[in-house]
Amino acid sequence: MPGTRLDPIDRKILAELQADGRMTNVELARRVGISAPPCLRRVRTLEEQGYIRGYHADVDPRELGFEVQVFAMVGLEKQAEADLSAFEEHCRAWPLVRECHMLNGEVDFMLKCVAPDLSTFQSFLTGELLTTPNVGSVKTSLVIRGAKDEPGVPFDILEDRLSKSA
Repeated sequence: MPGTRLDPIDRKILAELQADGRMTNVELARRVGISAPPCLRRVRTLEEQGYIRGYHADVDPRELGFEVQVFAMVGLEKQAEADLSAFEEHCRAWPLVRECHMLNGEVDFMLKCVAPDLSTFQSFLTGELLTTPNVGSVKTSLVIRGAKDEPGVPFDILEDRLSKSA
């Protein structure tokens, strides 16, 4: 089971950093019940092993003038690996696309986009997304409001699963 290679202290470190990535190593060590030097070694190991992908500020797009958030469901005409990879490369190059997920089912990709206004998003939609080679269909849904936006994973569920498998 994923997560079993980590001991309880490593999982606690990840949970604490997920909740507050700005805390000092001394505070993190206090919270997980170890001294600062081994805590820092563990954090660096978790980073090297890919459990920690980075540290980011949770920036409010609306406060910065990005009033429009849109989910775009994209259907491709061909789904060969080269075609999928080519579309993913386009998504990585588009600044308004903040997330890109390949899906199973009727839609090939789900894009989360932000824009300062509807006209900017419309220009992106008609001038870039719809004109991209292999794009067969695009359906968009404008976000009215968000009810939940939690990063990462629910560590309490992970701990519950691990305690039941032990």
